[in-house]
Formats: sequence, structure tokens, C-alpha cells
Amino acid sequence: MLRDLKPTDIICGYNVRPGYYDMDGATPVRGGINFTISSVYATSCTLLLFAPGARTPYVHLPFPESYRIGSTYSMIVFGLEVDKFEYAYSIDGPYDPKKGMVFDKTKYILDPYAKAVAGQSAWGEPQRDQCVYKARVAFNDYDWGNFKTQSLPLEELIIYEMHVRGFTKDESSGVENRGSFEGIREKIPYLKELGINAVELMPIFEFDEMGAHRYYDGEQLYDYWGYNTVGFFAPNTSYESHKGHKHHSEGTELKELIRDLKTNGIEVILDVVFNHTAEGNELGPFFSFKGIDNNIYYMLTPDGYYYNFSGCGNVLNCNHPIVRNFIKACLRYWVTEYKIDGFRFDLASILGRNEDGTPMDQPPLLKSLAFDPILSKTKLIAEAWDAAGLYQVGSFPSWNRWAEWNGKYRDDMRRFLKGDSDLAWAAAHRLTGSKDLYDPLYRGNCASVNFITCHDGFTLWDMYSYNEKHNYKNGWDNTDGANDNNSWNCGVEGETQDADVIALRKKLVKNAFASLMLSRGAALFLAGDEFCNTQFGNNNAYCQDNITSWIDWSRKEQFKDVFEFFKYMIAFRKRFNVITKNRRESDCALPPESLHSQKPWQTDFNSESRYVGVMYAGASNIPMLDEIVYFGINAHWETADVELPGLPTGYVWTLYVDTGREPEHVICENENVILYDRRIKMQGRSLIVAVAHRIG
Repeated sequence: MLRDLKPTDIICGYNVRPGYYDMDGATPVRGGINFTISSVYATSCTLLLFAPGARTPYVHLPFPESYRIGSTYSMIVFGLEVDKFEYAYSIDGPYDPKKGMVFDKTKYILDPYAKAVAGQSAWGEPQRDQCVYKARVAFNDYDWGNFKTQSLPLEELIIYEMHVRGFTKDESSGVENRGSFEGIREKIPYLKELGINAVELMPIFEFDEMGAHRYYDGEQLYDYWGYNTVGFFAPNTSYESHKGHKHHSEGTELKELIRDLKTNGIEVILDVVFNHTAEGNELGPFFSFKGIDNNIYYMLTPDGYYYNFSGCGNVLNCNHPIVRNFIKACLRYWVTEYKIDGFRFDLASILGRNEDGTPMDQPPLLKSLAFDPILSKTKLIAEAWDAAGLYQVGSFPSWNRWAEWNGKYRDDMRRFLKGDSDLAWAAAHRLTGSKDLYDPLYRGNCASVNFITCHDGFTLWDMYSYNEKHNYKNGWDNTDGANDNNSWNCGVEGETQDADVIALRKKLVKNAFASLMLSRGAALFLAGDEFCNTQFGNNNAYCQDNITSWIDWSRKEQFKDVFEFFKYMIAFRKRFNVITKNRRESDCALPPESLHSQKPWQTDFNSESRYVGVMYAGASNIPMLDEIVYFGINAHWETADVELPGLPTGYVWTLYVDTGREPEHVICENENVILYDRRIKMQGRSLIVAVAHRIG
């Protein structure tokens, strides 16, 4: 039971006392607010209180030296009403840039543990004093009750990557609360219809979309994606609809969204950015870590400049014990307070670098997260590379806990599916769980997150509509964005009315998605791919807050056959569990997984091979019945005569999918197409799926 706390001092007319030193941030306590902040090299710290929206503080409350223990300042201020103030800090200390110390007591310093950042709730409205951020106290009083959800194995995940604003911002979304957490909640029936079982939200930690805003060709450009974090513990309040919003309960709308998603069987994964911050380099803003302990929180050169392995100006010094504890505390907070199921770590190879930037064999941060008891059931997914050339797909330190975005899956499958040579063996590996990258005895099927498209790059439709990127609207003369897209425009660059080209593009989209759904490992795809959403050839739409990045829901009707195909393949993957993992042994004597060329059991792939067949076999949940699934991909532009493997007595192959058929007959499960002679002539650039049925 909490006891009543009594003031011990008066500072500037406010009753105060030493606070709780292990309670970081600003936290309501009985009778007041507890403020705690730490700085190793500071010589003094002052709490600044502002009227809501004010540019200057109405009171400075210096921490007495007796209120400092070690490197931590803590003070309870009595009588504060949480809705009547905002706060920041002024921190003084040495100024020696060559040693990385750049203290400046004239700067307002944002609490890195702030649960809400003031002045950020209205999207696209610049602050009057740019890059000056203040915090608000937020209540974590959302009642989850005895809410429980069952965690899915990673290899069974079908992850739908979305941008919170772009998902419903366009009028065609048909929701009331466009561009918000609530807008996504309105779309939950759609997500259930589609069949995905996880969403991956692009950054939702507080960021300032106006932090680097500019104009190009009359259009305003933003930090739309949000990969420049301002507040790590604060949700982005510009994603709230604000209807019925209770002041200082930031995060409630997000929690309601998460609760409803999980209630409907959809896990929530956050895309998190711990490799750098919005403070940038020497020329960037100064509002948080720079003013606390610049030489601890950032990797600095011997001359005090910022390393830039992120490509964004600075790099967090993730393996310093203080920074490591900060990151772990942040992840724990999102798991305990928001019930998050997993995290995808942007440019995660940076998290494994030492303080001098060199890669480490067993990075302390990655290891501590892998073995943290609160995070033990949380999915940890690494983007296993960084902007400085460190590429660790297949070698990212894992302790059998970390999964990886499989960039080699994306690259190899894109090239194979468009018909490049010498890719058959690579495709065979990728389809069957990338065992050449991930030891199946050690890591099973829970290491690879397979994807062909994501936010970074072409949409799936654009992948078959453009040979080259078209990023001129970004304002960098088309120099930004990747050049190695491994795309093919099917003979015409961009939009076309040519019916044959459109039909070919739709077929290739179906081939790619079916391949993804039939691959072992978790599957991830970009929101809107299910109805051929386009970014008009922009493969780096990070600054486009417009129809370039917004999903155009009118295409759902225009590409109805593609949408229905996506639904079908998602349901197919769920129905046949043998796809995602080896089932218990059956009596069929077939191996649980096998590779085939156009002739069964032959894997004489060579540089000109453009066909790969895969068969999965195992016992089903029904007694005396086996699950046997075969799929074949003919990436060649010519037809292929294919023979399927023989089956146990009493089974025949039934064709379920053939993308070489007319659109209305691509899904042919109910047409009873039985391949009695186990042979089929596949059309060029097509994919088939067959299932063994017991007869008699």
C-alpha cells in the first residue's frame, strides 16, 4: 500500500521532495508527479514547466544536488495537474565537441522516456519553434482486464505490412476516420476477409513529419514514413482520430485497435527504429540525447563527429550499457502496456556494432533481448543489414531467437520469377525455407521472414510494370531509391491499356504471391498488393503523403480476380499445414519435402533451368489421410511438359491452381481436374498447385 508522501523542500514556490530514482520519465504518484532523468556527464539539471502550447516555461525548478544519486536526478513535484502543464529539461555540463560533449543549457531537452510528446497531434502542422519538443504526462490506465491471446508460431504468420496513415487516408477507403488507428480498426472485417493473421505497422513511435519538410515542384513533401524517431515511448498522436479522445490518455486509441486486432486473431508487430534518431548529425536538431549524454548515446569518431551507418546522419550507440538498458526498457514497455506481439528492427545490423562501429560476434544488446524474460515470447525480427554495407542475412546473431527479413528470398525470387537464368537452385532453396542460410536442425522454419515486396521498393504491381524507378517527385532528380529492383515491365513501361500486357502482369502477380504462400518460413507482403496498388513507379515513396503512397481502394474492384486469388492462396496456406512445417510421419513413404524438375525426383538444374517443383507430404489431422501438396513454377516464356511424382496407391493428383488458365479458371479446385497420368502442359510463365486426393 502506498503511503502518503510529504514534501521536504520548497523550490520556486512548489512543494517538492526527492523522487523514485528507478522510475524513469514523468509518472503520476500520490499527490504529485515524479520526474526522473539520468545524465552521466551533466553538472546540473533543471525541470522546466510550460503552460500547454507555450513557447517559454513559466517556472524553472532546479534539482538540488542532494536530489542526485549517481547520475540520476529525481524529484516529486506536488500539486501539479497533469492537463495544465507540459515539461522539458535544461541540462548543463562540459562543452568539448572533440570529446563528444556538447551540453547547452539554453536548449529544451525532451525526456527520452516521455509517454506523450506535445504539439504533434495535428498532421502536417509545423511547430512555431521547429524541433523544440516538450512532453506531457500520460496515464497508462487502460484496463486490459484478463485479456489473453494465443501466440502463433512465427512460421505460420502471414504478415501484412501497412502504413497507418496511407492504409485508409484516401477517400476510396470508405472509412469514417481516414488515416488513423481508428481507420484501421474500421477495416478489421476486411483484414479478416483477406485472411492475414498479423499486421506489421510501419513506425508508430512519435516522429515529426515536418522535421524535414520541403517543397518540390509546388508539392509539399514530408517525413511520411516516420523512420526518424522523436519519442521512443510515445505513440504518434497524429495517427489518432481524436474523436472521444481523453486528454493525457495518449495511446488509448492504439490500444483499442490492438485489442480488436488480437481478438480477431491478428497479431501486431511494430517496425521499430533503434539505429538512429531524428537528431541527425552536427547540422541536425538538438533536442534529446545530444543534450543528455551525446558521447554515450551516439557512435562518434575520434574527432567527435557522428558515424553514419544508418544513412540518416547518426547512429545510436546500442551496445553501451546505458543505451542497451534504454532500448530494453522501451521494448518491455510496448509489450507490457500495449501487448505487442513482435518487433521488426530497422537496419538491425547496426544493433550489433561495437562503440567504434566494428561488428561484434555476440552483441550484448541482441543477446540481452534474446534472453529477456518479459520478451521471451515476443517475436524479434531483424532487417539484417545496414546502410554502410554490413549484410548479415543468414548470419545475424540469433541464439535461436532472432528471425530475419530474408533479403535473399526477395532478390532470388524476383529474378527467378521474371525468367532470369541460373536461378533454379537458388529458388528451390528459398521456397523450402532457405536451409542454405538457416540450419534446419538449429533454427527450423522460424528464422526466415520471406517477402517479395515491402514498403521499401516497388509494389508488386509496379514490379511488373516498370523496368526503372520513377522517383522524380521526390526532388532528388531520380537519384534516390534502389537501382537493383529486379523488375520487368512486361514490354511497356508504366500504365497501359494493352489488354495482353495487363493480363501478363496480373498472371505474374499471382505467380509471385502463390510462390510466397507456398514457401516455408513466415510470409510478409505489402498492403495493397492484393489488388495491384501502384506507386506509379516510385520505389522510395518515403516523402509522399498523397495518392503515390496512399492505398487506392478503387483498384479492389478493378482487380477483383487478383484479390480473390490472394484470399484463396492465404486460405490454402492455412488449410494445408504441411506447407509451413514438417508434419508427423505418415504411411505414404514420401519424404516430408522434396524438389523436382520437369521430371519427378530429378534435380538436374542448370543455368538454363527455369522450372522448379516442390512437394510437401505428411500426416494430416484426419486419421488415415495424408496431406500431399505439389506446386510447380514455370518461369520460362515457353510451355513446359511436366510430370508430377507418383503417389501411394489410392491417391490421385487434383489440380487446384493453374495461373496459365483464363482468369476465371485459375482457381480450379472445384472443377475436379484430375491428373490421372500425372502429366500437365504448363503455359509459359505460369504456376500450378496440385493436391493428392484419396479415391474410392
